Amino acid sequence: MYDVIVVGARAAGAPAAMLLARAGYRVLILERARFPKDTLSTLYIHQPGVARLAEWGVLPAVAGTGAPALDAVQYTIGDVRMEGCSWPADGHHAAYAPRRHLLDAILAEAAVQAGAEFRDNCSVSDLVFEDDRVVGVRIGSARGGNSTVERARLVIGADGMRSTVAAKADAPLLIENPALTCAYYSYWSGLPARFRLYEAPGSWVGTVPTNDGATLVAGYFPQDRFHDVRGDALNALLACVESTAPEVREQMAAGERLERVHGTGDQRNFFRQATGPGWVLIGDAGHHKDSITARGITDGFYQAQLLADCIGDGLQDPARLQAALEQFATERLEELMPHYRSTLKTGRLAAPDHQIALLRAISTSPELSARYFSTMSGVCPLDEFLTPELLDLMADQVAA
Repeated sequence: MYDVIVVGARAAGAPAAMLLARAGYRVLILERARFPKDTLSTLYIHQPGVARLAEWGVLPAVAGTGAPALDAVQYTIGDVRMEGCSWPADGHHAAYAPRRHLLDAILAEAAVQAGAEFRDNCSVSDLVFEDDRVVGVRIGSARGGNSTVERARLVIGADGMRSTVAAKADAPLLIENPALTCAYYSYWSGLPARFRLYEAPGSWVGTVPTNDGATLVAGYFPQDRFHDVRGDALNALLACVESTAPEVREQMAAGERLERVHGTGDQRNFFRQATGPGWVLIGDAGHHKDSITARGITDGFYQAQLLADCIGDGLQDPARLQAALEQFATERLEELMPHYRSTLKTGRLAAPDHQIALLRAISTSPELSARYFSTMSGVCPLDEFLTPELLDLMADQVAA
C-alpha cells in the first residue's frame, strides 16, 4: 500500500513525486516510456521554472547537461524588434532549454533519491475503485504481460494531454477552446545561441538553443493548414522560416539539420476538473494549451509544487486531503487562467494593429521591454503589465 501513486514521470509527475517523497510519503511513480526518452517539446523553461529547479536542488544537474543559460530574448514582429530579458525570478535571470531525455531523467532520479519507487516501461490500463473512490491502479508492462494492482490513498494523473487517469476517472472538461495552431520543428547546428521569436500574419518562428550546440527551430501554422503541412513538414517548416525569419533561414542553410522533423496538429486548449475522490490531475493531464508560449514545463513545475504545498502533512487524513485537493484546484485555475487566455490570443497568429503599436512603443524603452518579457516568463503578473508610464508613451507615439 502506497500513500501516493504518480502516473507519469515527466515535468509535472516527477517533481510531484520528489516533493511528496521528501515529505515522508511512500510514493510509486509509473511511466509508460522507457527512460531516457525524448518527447514532443519546445524545451524552454521560463525563469520561474528555473527558480523551482534551484529550490529543489536540481538546477546544477540541469545546467551541467551543457544547455546554455539563456539570458536574452529577441522578438521581431513586422518592423518592430525588441531585445531584452525577463526580470529574475528569485535571483535567477536566465532561462534554460535542456533536451527532454536529459531533463526528465534528472527529475526522475531526484524523485528516486528522495525515496520514491520508479518503474518505467509500465502502462496503466485502469483505475481501481471502491465505493466510487479511486484506491489504486491496474498496471502491466507496456509490451503486454500479466496486469497487477497497486493501491494508494491518492492517485496523481500526470500522464499528459491524453491522460488515462483523466479518462478512467471520467474527469469532465471545465473549459475548452478550439485548437489554434500546428507546430513543426527540428534541430540545426551552426545557429547563434540566442532565443529568438518572430511573428508575422499566419505564422510564428522560434529558435531555442539547447544541448550540444544544437538549436531547435520551430514553425507555427494555423490549424486549418495542418493536413497540407503534415504532408511535407520539412519544406513547410523551411518556407515558414524563409517568409517569417529570413535571417534564420540563411543561418540554417549554412548549418546542418541534425534530426528529422517533429510536430503535431493536436494542440488542445482546455482545463479539466482537477480532482475527485482519491485522484488529482496535474500538468498536461489537467490543463493543456498551445505550445506557442512555451509554458508547459514551467506550469508543470508550478502545479507539482502547489499540490505538494496544499497536501502538506495531511495526506493520511481523508477530510484534510479532500480540502487540500479542492484548494489545489481553485489556485491552479486562478494562477494559470491569465496565461491560458494570453496563449489563445497569441495562437491566433494575427496580432491586431493596436498590439503592434503597443509593441513599437515598448521597444523604445529597455525598462518596458524587460517588463514585457517578464510577463511572458510569468515573473510580472499580466494584470500589472500596463503602467501609467507605458500608457503615456503609447499616447506620445500616437500623437507623433
